[in-house]
Amino acid sequence: MKCTIPETQKVVLIDEIGGYDVIKYEDYPVPSISEEELLIKNKYTGVNYIESYFRKGLYPCEKPYVLGREASGTVVAKGKGVTNFEIGDQVAYISSSTFAQYTGISSQGTVMKLPKETSDEKLKIYAAGLLQVLTALSFTNEAYHVKKGDYVLLFAAAGGVGLILNQLLRMKGAHAIAVASTDEKLKIAKEYGAEYLINSSKEDILKQVLKITNGKGVDASFDSVGKDTFEITLAALKRKGVFVSFGNASGLIPPFSITRLSPKNITLVRPQLYGYIADAEEWKYYSAEFFGLVNSKKLNIKIYKTYPLKDYKVAAADIESRKTIGKLVLEIPQ
Repeated sequence: MKCTIPETQKVVLIDEIGGYDVIKYEDYPVPSISEEELLIKNKYTGVNYIESYFRKGLYPCEKPYVLGREASGTVVAKGKGVTNFEIGDQVAYISSSTFAQYTGISSQGTVMKLPKETSDEKLKIYAAGLLQVLTALSFTNEAYHVKKGDYVLLFAAAGGVGLILNQLLRMKGAHAIAVASTDEKLKIAKEYGAEYLINSSKEDILKQVLKITNGKGVDASFDSVGKDTFEITLAALKRKGVFVSFGNASGLIPPFSITRLSPKNITLVRPQLYGYIADAEEWKYYSAEFFGLVNSKKLNIKIYKTYPLKDYKVAAADIESRKTIGKLVLEIPQ
């Protein structure tokens, strides 16, 4: 299978810090690859909240910076040293610079070969779920090993990661306490496995958590909101509880004294997915788990909407409005 590779491609990038106006859809060079790399022609790419952190300057990056963290597509070129992939292979992978028609990636990196003739719909599901499913899987195994009977507080419970966490917590026999801002979101969270529901726009979260747990507090909290929920999580955790902080949707958590963790012997972790899939064996394990759960339909990935790549600015505004439910996906022009 031969593919004519152009010199330039369409990408979504930023070249300065700012609002939605700094997002650009324009021509950009197709990356060259080394002897150990693959060139992938992308079909779908997932939208994640982390893109906004780069755009707003919360996370530093060299500019111009092509956005995107995960995608699915087809190998269209490979280096001379690549033996584990062939041109024409369909793949799903994690990498930077996926809001693009073409992405270069190491053949030994976080890339997963898909079955031959994988359907277009499956390509979309893999691109939508890879980053968030692996995040949820590794966090519930390693950041805090969820056990049967645990009470777990889950913020942003109807978001992409939230809906995956709801399902995994149910599989593990834990009690998921879902927090979301609308009854509609909470209804979806319940359908995906949440046992208890708290509407943050009209209920006192801490009061409800203590009521649900008979005053004991939760074993763990998965908190992707950040600044606005930090104090609530600290108060809601039981003695020896674990605070898994993995997002800044409301802003960065202000500096605080570490001694505040001592009264209840709280463990605070700030994990990132890449710390759990850094070597080949870890990637093999978690990617196999992902593939098995998704293909067996034990895990359902809810896609909120699919946008053309050129409309990422619209998708960004939608996800940052916190009104979306599930995962947003971009379709790449072919």
